[in-house]
Amino acid sequence: MATALTAWSADELRDVAELLVSELVANAARHTGRTRISVSVHRRKSCVWVGVRDSSGALPCRSEPKREAESGYGLGLVETLSSRWGVAWAPRGKWVWFELTTATS
Repeated sequence: MATALTAWSADELRDVAELLVSELVANAARHTGRTRISVSVHRRKSCVWVGVRDSSGALPCRSEPKREAESGYGLGLVETLSSRWGVAWAPRGKWVWFELTTATS
C-alpha cells in the first residue's frame, strides 16, 4: 500500500491508511474467525479507496468501549479518520472499506 500511495503522490495518507487497514484486518481476523483476508487499494479522482475483504457474511458492529478498554475502538477510528466508510457485499463475503481524501483533490 505504501508503494501505491507514493506512486500516487499521496504519501501524506500513509500513516492513517496503515492504521485503519490494521484495524480492519484485526477486526476481520478476530470477529469473523476467517483466515483468508485480502486488502485492495485504488486511486480515485479525489480520494484513495481501501477495502478489506473477508468471507464472512456478518456485518461489522461499531461499539462504544469503556474508557479503560484495550479494544473496541477500530470502527470508531475508521469513522473518525476516514472521509467515508462502509460495507459492500461480495460473492462469499464482504468488503469493509474506507476512503481518504487526497491533498491534490
